[in-house]
Amino acid sequence: MLKKDHTKLEIFGFGDKQEDNFYCLVNLKKSPNGIDLEKLSMADPRRFDEVLNSMGCIFMLQGDEVEELINRNEITDADLHQSLYDLAVREGIISS
Repeated sequence: MLKKDHTKLEIFGFGDKQEDNFYCLVNLKKSPNGIDLEKLSMADPRRFDEVLNSMGCIFMLQGDEVEELINRNEITDADLHQSLYDLAVREGIISS
């Protein structure tokens, strides 16, 4: 199982609104430096998911999706990294 210490939460935005922020849980074993935004910005849109996967992205959520999960008490913003890691384990994205 991938341990939380081998993951990192990266938050990046492409605008001023909450939904313009993206929260990406990254597998540091696959990509120790995390997401390369320059490389990602040059990716062919048809291969976007494949490029994210190659950079170690376990999953990515938009800001409004994170807010909805917080409102439904499925995650907490007190320790967002831990909450999103736990969500990935509960949902079977990271095997337990």
